[in-house]
Amino acid sequence: MHEVTDDGSSSSITFHVTPGYGDWALANLHYHQALRIGNRIEISGQGGWDDDVTFPESLEEEIVTAFDNVERTLAEAGATWRDVVAVESFHVPSAPDSIGDAHNRVMVQQFRARMGDRAPIWTQLGVTALGAPKMRVEIRVTAIVGPR
Repeated sequence: MHEVTDDGSSSSITFHVTPGYGDWALANLHYHQALRIGNRIEISGQGGWDDDVTFPESLEEEIVTAFDNVERTLAEAGATWRDVVAVESFHVPSAPDSIGDAHNRVMVQQFRARMGDRAPIWTQLGVTALGAPKMRVEIRVTAIVGPR
């Protein structure tokens, strides 16, 4: 964890590195995986990579692994999927006129499995390419921890 104090007020910004791939990203791409300001946590987009930054062949496995990586990153900053209030997901489409049923099916299954009855706000975007070769999905979330 790297801590940076903001403009002199009593709050601070803490940056967090997910062990494994987060160490690689900080060293090679110069970015952190998450930041926390008070009870708000923002994370960078998480892909379905392993700690060696390689991707599975299966789209379903890639999406599930991306959700796992969101969970790992949230944990580093002191949150869980149950604290997530907003999701942005980016998808390389698998259908000519939409993101594709396979993406949606797995995303919704993971929301339900990890968040229970709570449903976040969600923006889903189709893109032509993501940050790494063979990458098909990236998930970014905002979490609010503590009493609501």
